[in-house]
Formats: sequence, structure tokens, C-alpha cells
Amino acid sequence: MSKPKQDSVYKVSANKKRPSASGLEFIGPLVSSVEETPDPISTVINGEIPSWITGSFLRNGPGRFEFGESKFNHWFDGMALMHRFHIKDGQVTYSSCFLRSDSYVQNAEKNRIVVSEFGTLATPDPCKNIFARFFSHFQIPKATDNAGVSFVKYKGDFYVSTETNFMRRIDPVSLETKEKVNMTDTVIKILIHIMTVTDNLGNSYGRNGFFYHILRVPPGNGKNDVADLSGAEILCSIPASDPRKPSYYHSFVMSENYIVFIEQPIKLDPLKFMLYSVAGKSFHKVMSWNPELETIFHVADRHTGQLIKTKYYSSAIFTLHQINAYEDNGYLIMDMGCGDDGTVIGDFTMENLQASGEELDKFFNSLCTNLPRRYVLPLDVKEDEPNDHNLINLPYTTATAVKTVTGVFLSHEDLYNDDLLQYGGLEFPQINYTYYNARPYRYFEACGFGHVFGDSLLKMDLEGKKLKVWRHAGLFPSEPVFVPAPDAKDEDDGVVMSVVITPREKKSSFLLVLNAKTFTELGRAEVPVDIPYGTHGLFNEIS
Repeated sequence: MSKPKQDSVYKVSANKKRPSASGLEFIGPLVSSVEETPDPISTVINGEIPSWITGSFLRNGPGRFEFGESKFNHWFDGMALMHRFHIKDGQVTYSSCFLRSDSYVQNAEKNRIVVSEFGTLATPDPCKNIFARFFSHFQIPKATDNAGVSFVKYKGDFYVSTETNFMRRIDPVSLETKEKVNMTDTVIKILIHIMTVTDNLGNSYGRNGFFYHILRVPPGNGKNDVADLSGAEILCSIPASDPRKPSYYHSFVMSENYIVFIEQPIKLDPLKFMLYSVAGKSFHKVMSWNPELETIFHVADRHTGQLIKTKYYSSAIFTLHQINAYEDNGYLIMDMGCGDDGTVIGDFTMENLQASGEELDKFFNSLCTNLPRRYVLPLDVKEDEPNDHNLINLPYTTATAVKTVTGVFLSHEDLYNDDLLQYGGLEFPQINYTYYNARPYRYFEACGFGHVFGDSLLKMDLEGKKLKVWRHAGLFPSEPVFVPAPDAKDEDDGVVMSVVITPREKKSSFLLVLNAKTFTELGRAEVPVDIPYGTHGLFNEIS
């Protein structure tokens, strides 16, 4: 890719940084093992839970961090714990179950960690003889099915997923673990590496190098006794910019008519991956952040799978979660949370998260600040278009797209004012997904990160980039989920729900319900058991 000229047309700017913190609160209880609660228990309601809310708030995340004397090294490695807050007639019950993955069962049977995870390398069986233990170092560890990242819905059925090729079908009422689904077998016997959140993106390696695959699963009625992903197909295959080193990814962008895969410069080294158990290194050690490389935006037609020939690229960015994407007058508008340092993926070790005092402050201050950005892609770039001028002609954005010799260089618009920095930036963005996904929108909610984990809830109004904030000392809210009111007239008519963890006091975490319009508390349902900090979830409405 050609490097952009340093003038007013090409805006190459780094993220701003949150203020340095000191005296941060100890958060060890957020990453401590808990017991499951398989039978629903009552909660204590303070305030009022709107009676029109009927359904289950399902959450996923790590919940057990050791077996016997062996402990996991990274937060991502903890055994998946599924949570269900069932809401009806203003009352809430809570239940939770560990996912009975093969990894969980095998670890439990041996009472030690025998399956390698993202940041933890399983040690050889001490009962084997010395030769067997030696040769076990040369075996490539099998992918884990510890699906502790997200809940997803396919053909009406519920699954939990992680960043390997395995998912598990789940009973959304009892949280019972059903059959394991291997997407490698599901999609025409190619190696598919299913990622989180959207769960229809994968990669494979062949003689021509690495490819990223966009998968499409047709709709269904959810009345299946077994997992049914029949009809799944590869919509398109995208060659990696470096055929020998694919990029790490967590999710992708989707508008009404287009899919965008963001190839960020977090690279995986296959050679290191083949040898990492020999070297005694876990999987996260084979990833590297390469800020000297560009980020490439691969665009495909959502209906045909045809890749757009134009190459879009920007300076190096790190992104996990998208906010929304929509089309307007020949442009594709993409909003997402971005940072300038991709090393953060490997930094969430248990050692760092259980630190205290100056060590905790030092860790937090070393993390990049994730902030919301807007990128705009012109969809019809003509070959005779002159180079070195901005192709965007939309009145409401300052983002730019400049044609170069090799493609179109993108510069972002910041979707925030400086007041966001005092809340530490944001992550886990959510919108009114039911009615505004892939459409022009005005609001999004997220967690503010004035600590290592979210310590506030934020509502961003993109008209003026104004913030509303829910924040209380010692409370750590999780990813917010918007639920529209049944008689909604405005985009923000509804509630925002979040599970709030209370490390200062045991057995007092709660489900928080906010008025989405005013961002004030309506009520909370206090749970008399301990809950760890989680990742993603969804609301399953029951009519």
C-alpha cells in the first residue's frame, strides 16, 4: 500500500489517552471462581422492574479459574459460566450453570488443567512415563470447546461460542449443555475458525496461504431436537494480505448490503503456533502487534459474496467490537470502538487482574484507550478519479477517504468529545439492535473504562456527541443490552440492562435496569450469590 502524504487531506491521528489513574480499587473478586446455581433462585427487587419486560437475560463469561493445584493464566481461559436472569411481572429469578464442555469435564475428572486454553498451556500427564511426557510436547494442542465468550442464536436455537471452531447448543431455560458443534465438519470439511459475537466468520489455510471465510447460515424455526446448521455455506473467501500470517479478529462489520472484514495488524505466526508447546508458550504468545502495518478493510456484497475490487486501508488500529454500520448515498458508514495498541489482548492475565496498589495502577495506565470512531467508505470509486483528494461528500462527518496509487486511504472521525476521556474511553458498545441495526441511528450505550473492567455505563447521543452517565464507586457494570419498549416511538424508548458486580461486598451483585431515555435507574434485582465479571450476552424475549 502506498503511504499517505502528510497534508490536510490525509488525517493520520492517534487516539487520545485517558488521564493516568492512581489508587485503583482491587478487582480480584471480579475474576474469582464461584459456584454454579443451577436451580433458579429469587432476587430482591429495589425500585421497580417494568412489568412489560418478559424474557430472559442470558450472559456468558469465565467463572472457574483453577482445578486442583493448577491455575489458569489468562482471564479468557476461565471455564464458561452461563447466567440466566428470568424476568416476568416485575420479578426476577437467577440461575447459572457451568458449560459441560469436553474441556471442563476432562479438567474436572483429572482435577487439574489438561486442556490448553488461550493463555494457559496444559502440562503433560505426570502419570505418563518420561518418554511419553517428552513426546507430548511435540503434539499440537487440540482446540478447546470452552465456549465462554458469547450467546448466539441460529435457526431459533441458542449456542454459546468462543474463538475456536467449536460451539455448544444450549437449552435457554435450564442452561443444560447439549451437543457440541464442530464448524470444521459443518462447512464442507474445510478448516473453519469460528470467531465470537457474530459467529459466521472463519479462516483456513491452503497451498495459496490463509483465507478468511464469511459463512452464511439460513434461518430456521428453532424446533430441532439436535443442532441444525444445515444449509450453511461459504459466502465469500478473502485472501490474507500476508499469505503466511493471518490476522486476529473478533467480529466484523455488516450493513444492509455489505460485509466488511477488518484485517488488523495483530498477526498470528503459524510456525510459532506449531512449536509453541515445545517452547512452553501458550497461544496468546504467538500473536504480535505490528503498528508499522496498515489496517485493511475488505468489502464484500452481502448477497452475492462478490468482493469489491477497491482496496480500503488506514493506519494501524485495534478493534474488537463494532457499534453499527449503514449505507447513505453511495457511502458505507462504519462506527466502532478502536485503540492504537493491539498488545492488550495478551495483557489480561490473572496476575495483572489480581494485582493491587501501584502494580494495578501501572497495569491499567499501560492499556490503550478504546474510543469510538467513524470510518466512511465510498462504494463506487472510479478508476479515473484523481488521486490525493477527499472522496467523501457527506455534510455530517469529518471522516475522509483519499484515493491513492494502490487504493483508498481512510481517516476517521472521532465520535466523542473530550469529556469521554474522564470515563476512560469505552467498550462493549450496543444499540437498539431490533430496529436500528444496519440503519442510520442516533444513540449507543457502552461501558466506560475508568478501571481495568467497566466501571460506568454510558449513553452517547451522536447529535452533538453528548454523554449521559451511570456511575457509582465500587460498582462494575457489564455490557449493556437495550430492550425496546412494546409501544416505542423513539429510538431510545426502552430499557438498558446490565449485570453489576460488587467486589466490596460479597453476594450483592445485581441486575440493573435503566430508563434508556433518561439513563436513570428504574430498579435492580439483587442476587444472593457471587457472580464474576462476564463478557457478552443477549435478551431472549418471550411473548
